[in-house]
Amino acid sequence: MIKRISSLGNGFVDYLNALGESWVFVFKALSEAFEAPYEIKLFIKQLYVIGVQSISVVALVGGFTGAVLAVQGEYTLSQFGASAYTGSAVALSLIRELGPVLTALMVNGRAGSSMTAELGIMKISEQIDALKAMGINPIHHLITPRLLAGTISVPLLTAIFITVGIGGGYLVGVGTLDLAAGTFISVMKQSVTPTDVISGLVKSLIFGFCLTWISCFRGWKCGFGAVGVNKATTSAVVTSSVCILVLDYFLTAILTSMFLN
Repeated sequence: MIKRISSLGNGFVDYLNALGESWVFVFKALSEAFEAPYEIKLFIKQLYVIGVQSISVVALVGGFTGAVLAVQGEYTLSQFGASAYTGSAVALSLIRELGPVLTALMVNGRAGSSMTAELGIMKISEQIDALKAMGINPIHHLITPRLLAGTISVPLLTAIFITVGIGGGYLVGVGTLDLAAGTFISVMKQSVTPTDVISGLVKSLIFGFCLTWISCFRGWKCGFGAVGVNKATTSAVVTSSVCILVLDYFLTAILTSMFLN
């Protein structure tokens, strides 16, 4: 019993240490953003890697998500004679919830895992130590551009996801479900408010920051060898995904109460 309690306590202490290290890590990375030299080229490169290369998968998922929402929304609303509100249901679902969440999950699976693996391999191959030996701050050179690029890329990708999703819902609703095109658009325009857009933007910014932070930190603290990289990558993807879903609940509750008041 004493050994079990001791093991539980040690695990809790290790968790607190890792949590503290992660906060110190992200504060250092953010502070380096204001220090010269400014790594503009590396920042643009990470925008391309995280953002541009994720457009295809985000657009594909967004289109089919909007199509599914249109089918399910029309089926449900038709039970109450309100199928005219299908466009509203599709747009609000994408803007407030599914757009930010699914975009963040897609970016996490494609770019987040890549960042963790890349940084982990650089660590075990002593490339990070080589940067230190050359007098280059590895956090300034490797982490800060990724953190900024990830935070900016996810909201932009979310906008693409929502736009393509609404387009997919429109095509399915009007082309397959015989909904009136004018009604679909007009009801959607009446239902969507600036607060809905702000809510989705705030969520996507926070999701992008958190998934990039977790992915970089896991790669930075990667263990030795291929097994260490494997564990770090798996841990980063799982932790980021859970964090996104948990944050979504709390952000929804907070933002809804703010806008209602």
